[in-house]
Amino acid sequence: MNDAHGSGNGFFRSRSNLVLIAFLLIGGFFVVVEHRVHAIEWLPFLLLAACPLLHLFHGHGAHGGHGKHDARPADGERKEP
Repeated sequence: MNDAHGSGNGFFRSRSNLVLIAFLLIGGFFVVVEHRVHAIEWLPFLLLAACPLLHLFHGHGAHGGHGKHDARPADGERKEP
């Protein structure tokens, strides 16, 4: 039986993709080690930039359904028809 996500040919099953991920991790490590002073210098600005980016990508539309669900009445209360 095949599952709904395909026959198992995922991104992490390919040898070339694993090599790419390893290369990016090693390269990222050396960038961070060699340029730590520059990265720390920009860290406060990156944290401030994260707030609007989270609102941009997360959005308030994901909170749909507030107040529209059928809440159960508390103990001893009757639900109005």
